[in-house]
Formats: sequence, structure tokens, C-alpha cells
Amino acid sequence: MSKKPVLPTPHGEKMFALKANTKMPSSDLHRVQQAILRYQQWREESLFVNGTRQQIVSSLVKKLNKYKRYIELELIYDSQNDWLYRQKGQTKIDSSILEEFLPMLVFAVFQTELIGNFYNLGPAKCFSNLRFKSTFSEQNKGAGAIVKSKNQDFAIFRPVFIQTSHFSDFQHAITNQSNLAYVVAECKTNLDKTMFQEALATAQDLKKAIPGAKYFLLCEWLDMTLISTSITSIDEIIILRKAKRLPSNIRKHFSKAVQRKAQRQFFADYLEQNMFAESSFFRFLDHIQAVLNIHQLTAAKALKQGYF
Repeated sequence: MSKKPVLPTPHGEKMFALKANTKMPSSDLHRVQQAILRYQQWREESLFVNGTRQQIVSSLVKKLNKYKRYIELELIYDSQNDWLYRQKGQTKIDSSILEEFLPMLVFAVFQTELIGNFYNLGPAKCFSNLRFKSTFSEQNKGAGAIVKSKNQDFAIFRPVFIQTSHFSDFQHAITNQSNLAYVVAECKTNLDKTMFQEALATAQDLKKAIPGAKYFLLCEWLDMTLISTSITSIDEIIILRKAKRLPSNIRKHFSKAVQRKAQRQFFADYLEQNMFAESSFFRFLDHIQAVLNIHQLTAAKALKQGYF
């Protein structure tokens, strides 16, 4: 790929879908329209950040913190209706922000390494398994090949086309398309044990298909008892805010607008005290750097350093 890629807009798509949602209270429409303008400003400013790696990460994370706080507090939490707060799990207007941020961050930091290579960045449906729906008594087209793919929140990937047939000249063949992921990150707002178990199964499938792939869990808030990733297929769990989720006995007071208003300063302070940490994103970027360095390994380098 010789030109700058078009980075995906999963959060923007959720924002425009929210604007068109007829179930949303009409009194929130103007606020959502204003939020879309803020979104467009955030994205435009983020796409044109440059400098050293430290400057890029610091600038982008600062902009992320400011925009995420606006969406969570001023758009969702401050609504005089309860619909935006109660439906945020379905609308995903806050949880999708990271999915849009990560491609901008990774490209801004690694564009020198990535431009000129054949790759894609962002949310994608990626290959996880190949099986054959086939029996001795049947001769299915394409040998009955079925490709299983899994939606990933963020991936560095390349497309793959798999053609199968019972015949060497590929008559009666079928072609399946998917993507091969080399780095995968699952983005979670709150990481609990159920989400951890689901991620573990996804990581296992990914590494059976692509043994060299790396799988990470990126969560904003921790909501589970720790389990060591060293005994799992998950390479690492990175807690982006370095904080625990607010307990349920506090969150239960946020369901009504009048209750949220009374607790606003507390919630605003909690966000302010637990912003996204630059060091957490640097940790993720270091892992990506290690993957990119694998492609630069040569025999001469291995002999010089004495290991590979």
C-alpha cells in the first residue's frame, strides 16, 4: 500500500445512526447534532497530529480524554431524559470511541513502517477457523469448506482468499474471503469475568489459526478478580484508566435524570481522577512495535545478537 489508508469511522457511524434513531427523545436531537460537530472536530484534529512518538501519544490521549468526557458526561449523563443513559449499551456511542481512536493512534505512530506495506487497520471480521461440511457419500461444491470469521474491535490485518475443491483443476470450487489478523485488540468499557472468558475463547481460536498472532484486551475499567494471562492465550490485559469500575451500589443512582443531577459532581470528579493513561497506550504500542520488528529480522542480525 503506497498511499495513506482511509481510516475507519466506527464511532462516527454510531453517532449518525443515533441522530437517525426515531426512538430517541426529540429533546435530545439538538444535543446529538452538537455532539456530531464535536466528533468531527475531534477526528479532524486527531488525524493531523505529528511530532515525536511521545508528542503524538500525549496529544492524542489528551484529545481522547477531552472528547470521551464530553460524550460520557455532557451528552449522555447530563441528558434530561433517561433514554441515552439507559440505551448506551445498544447505541454504543461511548464504547465505540476507542475503536475509532486506536487506528488513528497506531497509524500516527507507525506510519513510516506501515506505509508501503499491504495491510489494513481497524475493526474487522477476521479468520478464526476452517472446517469442511463433507461426508463420504457426498461430493459438495468446494469440498464443503466453511470459513468462520470473528468480528474484532481492532486489528492489523490483511485480506485472504481461500479457494477449495475436490479437483486439482479447481472445478466446482468455491472461494471464501476473510482477513488474517496479526494484532488483535478487544476493547471493553468494563472487564468482568464473563467478558474475560469470551475473550479467552476468541484468543484461543485466533492462535490456532495464526500461531504468530497477538491478542490483547484493552479495558477502561476493571470489574473482576484478577486472573493471570500467562496461563491463557491472551497476551496481555491493559487497563487504560488504571482504575476499577464504580460499584453497583453507586451506579444504581444514575438511572434517573434527577439522581444523576444530584451526583454529577461526584461522577465528573471520578472521570477527572481516572483519565486514560498515556503509559497504558505506550504499553500497547510497544507490543505492536515488537510485532513489526519481527519482519525486520535477518540472519546477519540474529548472528550478531546471538538470539532470535
